[in-house]
Amino acid sequence: MPFEQAMRDLTSADPAVRLRAAQRLKQVAYLEAAIPLAALVNDPQDDVQLEAIAAELNIFLAEPLAARKRGSVLSEQAFSAGTLALGERPVPTEVLTALRLGARDENPRVALEALYAFGALASEPAGSPRRALLRDSGPDIAAFVGASDPAKRYAAVRVLGRVFARRAQDDPIEETVGDAVITALNDDDRAVKGGAMHALGAMRYERGVQALTDLFQFYGKSDSADAALDALARIAHPLSAPLLTAQLSGKSSVRRGIAIEGLGRMGDASKLRAIQQALDADRSDGVTLAGVYALALLANAPIDRLADALTRTRLHDQAKQYLVELIPGRTAAVASHLQDPDARLRLDVVQVLGQSGDPAALPLVEPLLKDRDPQVARAAVRALAMLKQATRPAG
Repeated sequence: MPFEQAMRDLTSADPAVRLRAAQRLKQVAYLEAAIPLAALVNDPQDDVQLEAIAAELNIFLAEPLAARKRGSVLSEQAFSAGTLALGERPVPTEVLTALRLGARDENPRVALEALYAFGALASEPAGSPRRALLRDSGPDIAAFVGASDPAKRYAAVRVLGRVFARRAQDDPIEETVGDAVITALNDDDRAVKGGAMHALGAMRYERGVQALTDLFQFYGKSDSADAALDALARIAHPLSAPLLTAQLSGKSSVRRGIAIEGLGRMGDASKLRAIQQALDADRSDGVTLAGVYALALLANAPIDRLADALTRTRLHDQAKQYLVELIPGRTAAVASHLQDPDARLRLDVVQVLGQSGDPAALPLVEPLLKDRDPQVARAAVRALAMLKQATRPAG
């Protein structure tokens, strides 16, 4: 089917014709089809909607979607792949609006596909387009936290945690949005409760501090208590300082590492001595890495050891998250790693620089457009697009 014919068929009165057109455009993933396809996200026919949602994802993801597993939510797979699964193409507002509205669909399957697709793509905008997106979408997505279906409640808190994850240029989160996530801490579904804890930490929503503290005390030594503590460490409100400080001398290395992170984020240099004592007492790799992170925040210590840790499988994700937080203003610290013979390391560093929003990263990333590894070169294209959008003047 020629592209022009597929585009015309999107507006056909025959649902079978619209379906074939959406399937064809899902395969070819033309950027020019994104806005016309957006109309089919809210088509009267469920199967047309599902194909349109999948087509939108294929247009904007770096890699095509895998074949659907029976009973699986295809867009959830794209969402779970994280923000780095996105390609370099900017996502039009019309597409994000259509997906947000599609999440209201009466068909639970369509609604979930649209909601997760929105979450997967809505992390792409930066600068003023992002601020407008958060302002317009927050109340809609927050309303789904009260849905009767636990799968939709879980999706809603996950999407809020991803899309509203705090960035330096963001406006304060609307209380109706953040408070909706706090209510999910009381959900009967354990997954929803856990997703809400993670979301509050990612959003750094300070009104959630008391509820998270209460949950930490309630859950005692369980993994749920660790999750509540992690959220408190990410929010890093001064009221949590006594609780976090107490964990430095506890028996759990996991909690000690979390506490070191949180105290580092608070920016209180008076905690340096207590942190150093905890590091001297616990030489485990995860705690040591948390110490490198905290000392960089509190004493401007070097961060090159974090980049080195990217090559260690067990520490990779922890080190990468720390670098994403620390790299703005410190891009030169990882410049030498862009010349490393390990393509996986170069890829990680390019991705971190792309998320930095720092103009100083642009000249570091540009040479990687010609990297000998195709995956690194594609990541450089995506990183440059992200940097240019994040550093574009507001207007």
